[in-house]
Amino acid sequence: MCDSPPRFQEAFLHSYESDEMSDSGSDPTVEIYTSAWCGFCHRAKALLDAKGVAYREYDVTMGGPAKQTMLSRANGRTTVPQIFIGGVHVGGSDDLAALDESGKLDMLLGR
Repeated sequence: MCDSPPRFQEAFLHSYESDEMSDSGSDPTVEIYTSAWCGFCHRAKALLDAKGVAYREYDVTMGGPAKQTMLSRANGRTTVPQIFIGGVHVGGSDDLAALDESGKLDMLLGR
């Protein structure tokens, strides 16, 4: 099952700004949990690639420890992709696109 419609909430930005922006000043780590067959995963990675963002990808197609870690970190959400910036869950592909369209993604990426 792939990502559903956007669920991004403004509370995320407040949490991220207070917890992450005061750190070392380096670009935050971007992590993405994906499945090989998922079009939403490909779309999210294409957006990150187009912006020149390096990311760590975890393939959860076959389940295993990476899938369990994703479920734990994403509060039980089973859809892919699940995306984290600086250790903070931002949601899925539609959420990432909404952040980009609003101009907030660049801020979260320290740009």
